Amino acid sequence: MMALNYAKLFNRRATPQSRPIPGSAQVGNSAGGYTWQVDDWIRLDRFLILGAESGTYHIGELELVKQNHDAIVRAIKADGVRAVNRIIEISDSGRAPKNDPAVFALALVAAYGNPEAKALAFQNLAKVCRIGTHLFHFAEYVNALRGWGRGLRNAVGRWYHDQETDKLAYQVVKYQQRDSWSHGDLLRLAHPKAPSPGHEAVFRWVLSGASGLGERTVKREVNGENRVSIYGPTGGLPEVIGAFEKAKRASGKAEIVALINDHDLPREAIPPQWLNEVEVWDALLQRMPMAAMVRNLGKMTAIGLLKPFSAAASLVIRRLGDETRLKRARIHPLAVLIAQKVYAQGHGEKGGLKWQPVPKIIDALDKAFYATFQNIEPCGKPVLLALDVSGSMDGSMIAGSCLTAREASAAMALVTAATEPDCEIIAFSAAAQGHGGQWGGGEPGITRVTLSPRMRLDDVIKRVREIPMGGTDCALPMVWAKRQKLRVAGFVTYTDSETWAGSIHPAQALRQYREEFVGDAKAVVVGMTSNGFTLADPNDRGMLDVVGFDTSVPAVIADFIRN
Repeated sequence: MMALNYAKLFNRRATPQSRPIPGSAQVGNSAGGYTWQVDDWIRLDRFLILGAESGTYHIGELELVKQNHDAIVRAIKADGVRAVNRIIEISDSGRAPKNDPAVFALALVAAYGNPEAKALAFQNLAKVCRIGTHLFHFAEYVNALRGWGRGLRNAVGRWYHDQETDKLAYQVVKYQQRDSWSHGDLLRLAHPKAPSPGHEAVFRWVLSGASGLGERTVKREVNGENRVSIYGPTGGLPEVIGAFEKAKRASGKAEIVALINDHDLPREAIPPQWLNEVEVWDALLQRMPMAAMVRNLGKMTAIGLLKPFSAAASLVIRRLGDETRLKRARIHPLAVLIAQKVYAQGHGEKGGLKWQPVPKIIDALDKAFYATFQNIEPCGKPVLLALDVSGSMDGSMIAGSCLTAREASAAMALVTAATEPDCEIIAFSAAAQGHGGQWGGGEPGITRVTLSPRMRLDDVIKRVREIPMGGTDCALPMVWAKRQKLRVAGFVTYTDSETWAGSIHPAQALRQYREEFVGDAKAVVVGMTSNGFTLADPNDRGMLDVVGFDTSVPAVIADFIRN
């Protein structure tokens, strides 16, 4: 009989990822491997920035939302004021690609928070719900969680009460309804007291549904009393509402163009029959907000407004190159990346709209992507950027967008590569038998990626998409660097942390690498999905867990590696 080798069963230096490291607090992940579980506050951050739309490769959307919901509720019950402050910080600073997760989290505070947390949430409703669409989302979320008490009604009422008259008029014209909610629904629930005649005029226009231009009789309830009021030809309405009403009855595009030029009517206020006219879009473009411009590049190209050498194309390129304008508009890098991908492919993700892209606009979007991040001081040390290109990364979408975690991680890596003079990019995935080639072949475990920050983002996404997929072994970057005898100061791994395929855990591989090569080598784990797992050992001061597509990530990475 052969003696049992206990070291193979309980090895703290090299443990298969299908088993937990002995003595650690590792838990099973969704792929069958073992990693560390992030706490509820990290889970809150991941949800606020990445959301849970579309689920992941291993977790369906419903289950992922439920897991995040439960973690956020636990955080709210533990410290509701801290949760509200974090929600406000992430939302108000523009660090998240979409605001919906912050709105949902604030609704959870309204449902589960203690009185102090609820009061803080209601007090700061306008900081999170900055536009009408956000407010409608909040109403829908909170309506599914609780009743409409006095505190909630007062908070919604303040949203209308505290806005300047002209800004309020613009809100009710631009954002008319969403999620089966309208401004009229919310005004009837909240009963805000108008602070000025202008507010009163806007309120009654919203509630009456009348044209706002002719004499009309309005019946409504005020403080439990039925009141009847008669309003004359203008009723003190702000000009943008009058222009909106005139646009409904316009008989020619020249009239629409004049209304846009004279009253700054937004696209949402233009009747659909005029939204295929070049002159109308040209007028809209002159004063279009940056985010709307980025979203509508395909449409403006399809109708012939944006074309090579046109004044409109020059205007778009000039605006995209204005870093101050980009930052002031709080354009998120993901919005630019999505726009660049969709615009470059010449057709939308949905519908039949097609166009011939203008190359200089693609280049301008490419430059704008880098400009949307914070100023980054390079760490000046050797950095290995490792992209998880396993199957699970290709089955997870970033913030409900058209970009997979696999594609988005390549774009994020380029931001670091653009600032670090000594940087290498690799992609990794594992075969079924641990360290080995991808399912489709290639160098064992690792594919050296010939990516450069001088490449256009659409080319980078295409290049990464062509790399063969396989299983997830996040120890491969450290194992490969050790095998190649590379002196790396910082390993930066973009992953969903669903590692399972290797014969050694990433934290163990890092420790072995430190023992032989760079004693203080750092490891940064960039989480690209809002699941509950991380490769970063919470007891290792040289490992850091961050949330992918937070705009501060590249700067945080450089600071951490630099000490």
